Amino acid sequence: MEYRRLGKHGLEVPALCLGTMTFGLQVDEKKSQQILDKAFEMRLCFLDTADAYPLGGTRETIGETEAIIGRWIKERGNRDKLIIATKCFAPTKARPNNMGLSRQHIVESIEQSLRRLQTDYVDIYQSHGFDPLTPIEESLRAFDDLVRDGKVRYVGCSNYPAWRLGQALRAADQLGIAGYASVQPRYNILYREIETELLPLVNSEGLGVLVYNPLAGGFLSGKYASGQDPEEGTRFTLGTASGRYQDRYWHQSQFEAVDTLKAVVERKGLNMVSVAVGWVLRQQGITSAIIGASRADQLDANLAAFEVNFDEELTEACDAAWWSLPRRPVAEGYR
Repeated sequence: MEYRRLGKHGLEVPALCLGTMTFGLQVDEKKSQQILDKAFEMRLCFLDTADAYPLGGTRETIGETEAIIGRWIKERGNRDKLIIATKCFAPTKARPNNMGLSRQHIVESIEQSLRRLQTDYVDIYQSHGFDPLTPIEESLRAFDDLVRDGKVRYVGCSNYPAWRLGQALRAADQLGIAGYASVQPRYNILYREIETELLPLVNSEGLGVLVYNPLAGGFLSGKYASGQDPEEGTRFTLGTASGRYQDRYWHQSQFEAVDTLKAVVERKGLNMVSVAVGWVLRQQGITSAIIGASRADQLDANLAAFEVNFDEELTEACDAAWWSLPRRPVAEGYR
């Protein structure tokens, strides 16, 4: 396993991070623990989760993903060998102050996450989105207090556009606190919007970049064909997440782009999963790619990403997949 620095900061993390947002709904607890065990054996000791997971669940399932991880950690006794990143922002209870980045919600959220994860601290605590209703200074001071209290080691953000991240970095400088050490955006061969403004900003400021959706929710595995209905039990049919994922990737232009890339990949005897993850890992400034799995054996193709040789033909084919797509408006909130 390759390790990389979290931007300019001292923390070293694996270049692959295990995403767990399917644990507890798409993947039951037994399979979740099998995936966790396989990842740990492969030195994939970096886990990404959130208080609102599992993905696509209801208010009744909120927190179950963290709870599954917590029970696994307690049974294995391996907390000191793990790097755990979790998040807050999304609604977690049916009452006032139940979402966003107010001091009230941040403090309540970390306490609940620590309880479910059965740990005294998390390595990276991230805002899952940006909150236009709460002053940035309030959120940043609350996060900084958690660091000072020893409950959080580093603070990051997810789904921030460049302009909002720039405001947060400026506010942290003015307050004299560390602020965000990492950013977690969506990034893959079919979605490269962050290259225009966000990546240049974070590379200049020395933030770590932990990207999610490197496989476009499984779409870049090449297993889907144009005209077919979304497969049951996948992110394209999973509860409240299905519409979001279909809107992102389930379009004729994406099918055509993947088919064209797949022909090149298969001619070279390569695996689409390995190529898609490998492409992300070789982009400038990327710290880690967050990968997911519904079975333990699926991790093998992800780890093979380090071995892919990107010659000129393969590199051009990956680029062509993005540039062949029609430009679409970028949602300013959840990206």
